[in-house]
Order: sequence, then structure tokens, then C-alpha cells
Amino acid sequence: MSVQIQEVQSRRDLKKFVKFPFSLYKGHPYWVPVLIQDDLNTLSAKSNPAYAFCEVKNWLAYKDGKIAGRITAILNSKHEEKWGKRQVRFGWIDFIEDETVSAALMETVENWAKEKGAESVHGPLGFTDFDHEGMLIEGFEEMGTMASIYNYAYYPKHLEKLGYTKDADWVEYQISIPDKFPEQIEHYSKMVQEKYGFRVLEAKSTKRDILPYAHQLFDVLQEAYKDLYGVVHLTKEQIDAYIKQYLGYITPDYIGIVLNKEGKVIGFGITMPSLSKALQKTKGRLFPFGIFHLLRAMKKNDVVDLYLIGVLPDYQGKGVAGILLNKMGQGFVKNGIKYAESNPELELNNKVQQQWKHFEKRQHKRRRCYIKKI
Repeated sequence: MSVQIQEVQSRRDLKKFVKFPFSLYKGHPYWVPVLIQDDLNTLSAKSNPAYAFCEVKNWLAYKDGKIAGRITAILNSKHEEKWGKRQVRFGWIDFIEDETVSAALMETVENWAKEKGAESVHGPLGFTDFDHEGMLIEGFEEMGTMASIYNYAYYPKHLEKLGYTKDADWVEYQISIPDKFPEQIEHYSKMVQEKYGFRVLEAKSTKRDILPYAHQLFDVLQEAYKDLYGVVHLTKEQIDAYIKQYLGYITPDYIGIVLNKEGKVIGFGITMPSLSKALQKTKGRLFPFGIFHLLRAMKKNDVVDLYLIGVLPDYQGKGVAGILLNKMGQGFVKNGIKYAESNPELELNNKVQQQWKHFEKRQHKRRRCYIKKI
């Protein structure tokens, strides 16, 4: 039978869309599921502030009466304003190992992009950098993370056969954490703080000590990341939503915040104990038992995921990153962390990768944003 493409029109359709990977990857040892409710919220205009400036389409592919694939297309006006290119992003892409299915999905996105006057299609990308991005092209036998996409090895082969080529690559590292943090990093941290009058925020409570700085963290993030691939400026509504969604789960041992003499945030780093294995046990649901798996992983874990690190441009090259690394590293040692997952870093972002020069590491994953002119 031929492939039928149906646009997602209802909440019921959207649930089918979000749940499709759970059947496609059932029992897979390295795939890490999302929380179903998180994806429903991200793909809903009622709960995602990005819909204020994005046009969005979701489609399901059917073959032999069964769902065989899915894809999202996003036209982000803020991307066009910043980068001067009218491009359609594709994301939330999954499909069975059938070239007629992947071709039908991509053709649907390309046709919509042409209708919208776009010059090209690129992805996988989401609404913002907080969404999953980059198709895995190396590291198929490595555990996925909460912050990244896992996909079968046939995905990139299908896209390349359809004329998609590399636009940007991200690399990922597994970093070994020593039993005792390197003394030279601790010494360097103290020296920099004394020289410039910087200080590390001492925090015991996320709600009391960290959340008051939340908007400053995003100010730093926006300035530090503004020139990175595909980044668009976040609105106040988006920032408020992310603070509510994520920051409450971060514990003080796994976050570093550096303040200048005036008490303003000039750099920060956010990490969390790995939730990969816990998310596999939740099967996409917090309740009734999923929440217990996540809470257990937050307290008992030997792997940490590195999510964000940002330093204001005026303070880059002044040792702020070293202060952050020391603060978070001491927390890792205190909590018995053996490995850190870097999560995606642009392959040309040497400033970030230089942070790991004092550690044993291996580059174990690579992911790609593909592009095709239309």
C-alpha cells in the first residue's frame, strides 16, 4: 500500500504523534523516552509561548493502516529576522525503516515550505535550543540523554539519499571524573576570584538562593549564545515558562553561578544527575510510579549530564569558566559522580571543548543538522 500523510488536527491525533516512538523503540537499550506530557505541552499553542511567532504543522504517516512515521515543520519568524534566511525547520522526526515513508514525510515538509516561500529546509531542530536538535550519526551503541535525540542508524542514510547534506555538527563527550578534583583547577579558581573580585554564589536552597537569579541566568545565556548556530532570542514568556519547567529541579551541588563585584551574574553552569535510565523506567509517565524513579536517580547516581554553561562575552577569557568548572566539579566528587555527559557541543566551539583538557574523555557521539535547498 502507498503511504498516507495525515495532518495532526486534534488532541487525540497529537497524543498518537507523541506516543509513536514508544512503539518504534520499544525495548531498545539506548533510546531515552521523553515525558509524554512535556511533548504535548511543547507541541501545543496553549502552553508553548513560541507559537506567538511560529507557524507549526505536525503530520503522521500511515502505511498498511498503521502509523509508520511522524514529523513537525516550523516556520520561525524570529529566525528569519535574526539570520536573514526564510527557512523551515523540521523536528520530531521518526519513521520505520521504509524509504517510501521517509520520502513522503520529507516531501510533505518541503511542499509546505515552498508554499511559505522558504529557501531551504533544515533540521532536526525545535522551536529553540532547549528543544531536541541534531540527528545522531555516530554513537548508536551509546546511551541517550534527556537533552538529546536518539535515532536508528538508518535515519541519516534516508535523509542523505533524499538530497540532504550537512549544515552543522555537534559532538558529545563522556568525561571521566577523578576521585579527587585536580588541584590546579581549584588553585586557578581561587586566583581568578582574588584578582577580579569575582565570587561563587553560595547556595543551599534552589528556591531561596538560586531562583532569585533565574532571569539573570537567561540574560547571560542569551548574550553568550547569540552567535551560535540557529539560536534565536527568547521572549520573556518563553523564559518564564522555562524557569517554571526546569529550574526547580536543579540542586545546588550541580549548579555554579559566578557574580562580579556588583553582585551581577556573569557566568553560570547547570548540570543534573543523569535521568536516562530512570526515564526508560517511567515509560513516558510521571504517575503513578515514574516520579519515584526520577527522584531516586536525582539522589543516587554516578553519572551527571552537563546542560548549559555560559559566560558574558566581556568576561570571557578571564577565568570564569574555570571557576564554574571547579564549583561543579567539587559537587561531582562530593556526590560520587564517575562520568559526565557533555551533551551536544558545536564541533567548532573550541572554547567549550577546552574545558575538558584536564580530564580523560572520549568523543562518543556526533549529531548533524541537515539542510536541503528547495
